[in-house]
Amino acid sequence: MRKVGLTTIAALVVAIVAVSASAPLIAFAVAPALAIAFWRNMLGAAALAPAALLRRTAPTRADLRITVLAGVCLAVHFGTWVPSAKLTSVAMSVALVSTTPVWTALVAAARGVRVPGSTWAGIGIAVAGVALATGADPDLSGRALLGDGLALAGGVAAAGYTLLGERARVGLPTTVYASVCYSVCAALLLVACFASGAGLWRYTWETWIAIAGMTVGPQLLGHTLINYSLHRVSATTVAVLLLLEVPGALIIAWLLLGQLPAVRTLPGIAILLAGVAVVVLGGRRRAQPTNGGTIISPEAIGTT
Repeated sequence: MRKVGLTTIAALVVAIVAVSASAPLIAFAVAPALAIAFWRNMLGAAALAPAALLRRTAPTRADLRITVLAGVCLAVHFGTWVPSAKLTSVAMSVALVSTTPVWTALVAAARGVRVPGSTWAGIGIAVAGVALATGADPDLSGRALLGDGLALAGGVAAAGYTLLGERARVGLPTTVYASVCYSVCAALLLVACFASGAGLWRYTWETWIAIAGMTVGPQLLGHTLINYSLHRVSATTVAVLLLLEVPGALIIAWLLLGQLPAVRTLPGIAILLAGVAVVVLGGRRRAQPTNGGTIISPEAIGTT
């Protein structure tokens, strides 16, 4: 059993706080959702580019193709999830996008991987939690329902990003992979901004600070420390701990925005997270493929 030092524990605490701030900062920023997503990824790519260039590692054609596809999935993730944080409550948005491990497990099943029974049980629990949380919301409107749906779509896209990223990073350093992936994502989001007429500047200084905070916090600091921790703590443990992002986001949204979800939705959110945790823990049992397919683990690290 690996011994976890204080440095790793501190890194995980900072990472969880950093990613927890993502949705509240999105809700706080007075800017179009697609523009927020663009700036966050563009600035992240710019920050990582010098480190990637110093590696002098040119991706192969196969690695580049997979990385570009991962960037497309990331663009869909941010293009759906970021708007969701402005349409529904922060707690519901973060909880629903955290269903990524559920979707990776379903992809595994579709590809012929024998998924453990505990994983299916977790999926059932998560679905029941979603139904309970949305059904118990007395203020559920068409706008909030759209936000919930976009958050779920963001979770699905994050599953594609995660699975493609696992393949690409076998032959690519993290900085090279991330800088290319973020660049592709930012380029697609820029096209979406032009197509939708989303303004890219003339924001208040508070909004620019929020965008900078998203870039430095969740995008760079959070994910860097998560990758650092993965060398010392199992992916399963990190994935389960990252579910603390939901209560963390709830607390930050309360302090920053005065926003709290309806009390009646909290049991459903808790059941949803419990189901996701069961899915992640079930992913520890590496099942063998039934038709020669690749083994896929539903352990997915969040992308918020």
